[in-house]
Amino acid sequence: MGTAARALSFTFILLLSFTPMRPLPLPDTLEDLQRRFDNEPDAVSKAKMLQRLGDAQFLREREAEKAGDYDTVGFVMEKYRDNVRAAFDAVKKAHPDAEKHPSGYKQLEFHIDTGIREVNDLLTIVPEPYRPPLQIVKSDLLQMDKQLLHMLFPRRPGEKTAPTKPAPSATEKRP
Repeated sequence: MGTAARALSFTFILLLSFTPMRPLPLPDTLEDLQRRFDNEPDAVSKAKMLQRLGDAQFLREREAEKAGDYDTVGFVMEKYRDNVRAAFDAVKKAHPDAEKHPSGYKQLEFHIDTGIREVNDLLTIVPEPYRPPLQIVKSDLLQMDKQLLHMLFPRRPGEKTAPTKPAPSATEKRP
C-alpha cells in the first residue's frame, strides 16, 4: 500500500469518525400503534397496520401473563378482538367483494389465525376464573375467520347449494 492509499484511507476513517450517527428510531409503543390504527382512514392500510398492532398486543399480553396479571391479559385480548372487528368492518365497507379485491382480507385472515392460536395457548395457561372472557374472544375470532374465508372463497368445490325453483312464467297454464 502506497503513501497515497494510506493517506486516503486515513482521511476516510477520519471523516467517518466525525460523521454524525443517526440515532436508531425508537420502536413504536402499543399506544402509538393503537392511535395510528384508530385514526387510519384507509381500510386496507388499517388491515395491514393490524399486523404490527396485533403483534404488539400479543407482546403486552405475554408480559402480563408472565407477571400473573390475568385481568390485563383478558383486556388486551378483548381489545385485539375489537381491533380485528374494526378492520374487518372497514374492509367490508370499502371492498365488499373480497374475491375480486382480496387485499386487506388476506392480511386479516392471516393475523386472525395467529390470534386464535394465541387465545388457545392462553386458555391452557390462565386460571379458570379468567377463561370465560377469553372463550368469548376465541368464539368471536373463529366466527370472523369463518366469515372471512367464506368471503374470500365463496364458490367452494364440494359444497352443495340449495337448488332454486324457477319462477312460474306467465305463459304457463294453471289448473
